[in-house]
Amino acid sequence: MMQFLLICLGGAIGTGARFALVTGITALLGPQFPYGTIAVNVLGSFLVGAIVQTSTATDLVTPTLRLVLTAGFLGGFTTYSAFNNETVRFVHENLWGRALANVGVTVVTCLVAGFAGVALARRLFGT
Repeated sequence: MMQFLLICLGGAIGTGARFALVTGITALLGPQFPYGTIAVNVLGSFLVGAIVQTSTATDLVTPTLRLVLTAGFLGGFTTYSAFNNETVRFVHENLWGRALANVGVTVVTCLVAGFAGVALARRLFGT
């Protein structure tokens, strides 16, 4: 039961962090393109790669902490549903270029960030 509550707490904190980051980036860059959603998904992909690699290569991340950080915090922080909604909205508005750019940028940068997170964790903590 404690593990469940910790994951829920992590999710709530992740959701708040996502809101803050998306709001800040949107204020800075404008609402024409979902830069904030892309940023949280790229950062989340990087962090999940680093956390999973660190937890498998060291004892620094316990199995419970791994779940709290990945399923909890990053589950609340990353935004596949927002990515999906924004892409569908672009299609409905006949903004096909923006829709395709959103899909391409999100998929490529999140994959690169995930691999970068693994690489950083390997460099810091070994294989």
